[in-house]
Amino acid sequence: MRGTIVPKVKTNSSAKKRMKLTGTGKLKRRQAMESHLRGKMSPKRRRKLSQDQPIAANDRREALRLLGMK
Repeated sequence: MRGTIVPKVKTNSSAKKRMKLTGTGKLKRRQAMESHLRGKMSPKRRRKLSQDQPIAANDRREALRLLGMK
């Protein structure tokens, strides 16, 4: 007799391009407003936008689901 077939868990393609799981288990994402209209921003603001940001605790569960972790 055959056992039940469990479907494969697929990673959401758009999520894997936008989020990253770090070695310590944190989720990181890119900052918005970084790609255009940068001429009017101060250099300090541009540097801040280039850094990765942690994903909010409220969004962590959904982000992990999209990445196929849970």
